[in-house]
Amino acid sequence: MRLLSARLIVSLIVGVTFVSLCASYYQVIVLKRGLRRDLQHRAAVLADSLAGNVEHDLSHDPQHTLQRTVDRFANREHLTGLAVYDPRGNLMAVTNDLATQMATAPAVVTQSLKSDQGAEAFQRLGDARVHIYAVPLHHDAEITGSLAIVHDTDYIRAESLRIWRETFLSALAHVVLIVLITLLIVRWSIAGPIARTATWMKALRTGRLASASIKPLDLELFRPLAREVATLAASFNTARSAAELEARLRESAESLWTADRLAIRVRARLEEGQLFIVSNREPYLHVHSGKSIEVRTPASGLVTALEPVLRACGGTWVAHGSGDADMETVDSRGRLLVPPDDPHYTLRRVVLSKEEEQGYYYGFANEGIWPLCHIAHTRPVFRASDWEHYQNVNRKFARALVEEMEGVEHPVVLVQDYHFALLPRMIKQERPDARVALFWHIPWPNAEAFRICPWQRELVDGLLGADLLGFHIQSHCNNFLQTVDRVVESRINWEHFSVQRLEHHTAVRPFPISVEFSDSPPQVPAESAYEERTSLLKALGIDAARMGIGVDRIDYTKGILERFLAVERFLEKYPEYQGIFTFVQIGAPSRTHIKRYHDLQAEVEAEAERINWRFQMERWKPIVLLNRQHSHSEIAPYYRSADLCLVTALHDGMNLVAKEFVASRHDERGVLILSCFTGAARELQDALQVNPYDIDQTAEAIRTALEMEPQEKETRMQHMRRAVRENNVYRWAGRLIEALCDVRLDEVARPENKRLRASASSG
Repeated sequence: MRLLSARLIVSLIVGVTFVSLCASYYQVIVLKRGLRRDLQHRAAVLADSLAGNVEHDLSHDPQHTLQRTVDRFANREHLTGLAVYDPRGNLMAVTNDLATQMATAPAVVTQSLKSDQGAEAFQRLGDARVHIYAVPLHHDAEITGSLAIVHDTDYIRAESLRIWRETFLSALAHVVLIVLITLLIVRWSIAGPIARTATWMKALRTGRLASASIKPLDLELFRPLAREVATLAASFNTARSAAELEARLRESAESLWTADRLAIRVRARLEEGQLFIVSNREPYLHVHSGKSIEVRTPASGLVTALEPVLRACGGTWVAHGSGDADMETVDSRGRLLVPPDDPHYTLRRVVLSKEEEQGYYYGFANEGIWPLCHIAHTRPVFRASDWEHYQNVNRKFARALVEEMEGVEHPVVLVQDYHFALLPRMIKQERPDARVALFWHIPWPNAEAFRICPWQRELVDGLLGADLLGFHIQSHCNNFLQTVDRVVESRINWEHFSVQRLEHHTAVRPFPISVEFSDSPPQVPAESAYEERTSLLKALGIDAARMGIGVDRIDYTKGILERFLAVERFLEKYPEYQGIFTFVQIGAPSRTHIKRYHDLQAEVEAEAERINWRFQMERWKPIVLLNRQHSHSEIAPYYRSADLCLVTALHDGMNLVAKEFVASRHDERGVLILSCFTGAARELQDALQVNPYDIDQTAEAIRTALEMEPQEKETRMQHMRRAVRENNVYRWAGRLIEALCDVRLDEVARPENKRLRASASSG
């Protein structure tokens, strides 16, 4: 730092001095030019005024009057003297001070006589620097002589030296001030922050830095460096935490899955293979924000589970490019290296037209398959045009995936969710050597319900192209196998839960998905749960002592209306809780392009308003509906401080809200009220399980939760946290990939005819 300061100071001294000298030089040149022009002008004016007098003296009595005229004008400012010469250049009269130097006519006098015009010159006269201006004299149009006016120019030189001197002193003062200011800036803005950052990194290296202090605040001056240092520090801190956790696990002989353990296990199982993930939702999207482009990470358990694998092993993620700036950030093939700050794998974006997105995603997937599988008493809508778009989009994704797999041996493909039921068969037709798994994230209905779909055979046949099919729970596996038995010709092995169709084997297994789990909170809140709850409610304009929380997309499968009715029934049966208990529903708008969802949004708002109008008081109301998208960081305080969490889904494959609530309760308090129609109910046995259609039962569960003894709350939460901890999202991803790698591929020769491309080109 001292060497840096010395270099900086020397550079400033040299730079400031050089600039000052250049400026001074220019200033002196301008000054000299101005003074010379002024002198020349005064000499010309004086010559014009004297010429008439001298010409008069020459014509009348030159012997007596000429010398007297010369002597009379000799004492003016900067005027050295005058001299008068005859036409032959002989001196006729001169000021006493110039008698010796001007005895012979200077060249400028001779020049004026020859040219019959005024002439001037700056020259030396003895030891003095002078300016001589000579003007011819006339009588009756004849030249009778020349008048020379001599000015002293030493004052111009003296003025120039004064400017140089003042400039030097000014530059010296500037240098001293700049050096002092620079030293202060270096100390306060550079040396100080760097020293504190070095101390911060030392504390990080030695393990004395809390994870909450991961971002350095002193490097705002160096924003790019600050981001890189913060990223490096976060990676270092994560690696340290992972190593410490691994050591604790080994010490206690536990088998908790972590992101690092998942990455190591998958890398070992893939061997020479390469991993490909296909999903509708992308892990990163680019959107316009003003005049710039912003990178966003959508909230998704899928991204949380699978991105650590691709970060560690590399590979490709194929997804729909849904951001409005997505295609401005990719190359000509739709590829982009991600994560943006530390690229480890490739994101391949697939572009869909508005018509394709409307038909494939909003139409067939979410107006057809979604209500069909959830059996939530919303009629599925199946249109031939939507089915056509669904097939075309599956083909488009298949083509993109096959392009990415070109030249890759032993590819491993994980297809995600109900958007791509046809994709496994398409991939297998093109690449029989690929290991393909599809995980179905929503419930699979019973065979009778699935028969509603006009294209049930095509969907089942597409799914059976996979080597491995995953569902959340065993009952969904059973339902699928029963559907296969009814829909297509196949041989089902109920003992090993597999299907053989067209000489291809498909294994069907349950893989309950979960959430990330941390033994210690990332940042311990300064407030207690009660204080944090009071602060949250106060910010909402509510005075209440107890709080319930619900977190859902506004979806008809989530049982939000039934939940509100249960809160209303609870306040009817137990009026002592009026003014005491408030239920906060965080409801993110979802799929509002679909009429059923648009209508549901209005129904939820109307029901909340009706119940509030019935019960609310001046500073209290029973239901607070927060109708917008919320980030995880915004939801976390509600999870931490709520007395209870209501999960009343009418039918759900798993429901991660229940597990997120449990994972967030590091205080081991809070009560989970959970619908028995969720996959999570199989694992979280210590929740208060309810039938969401039974409004009175749910109302009683609310009372039980609020009046439960602290010890019972703690015991129940400990059991649920243990279940979530041991079966976290990394275990789900690890088991899914390991099971896929264990599947024996069919001994089928790779087809020479590329049926997928042929069908695409013919279409």
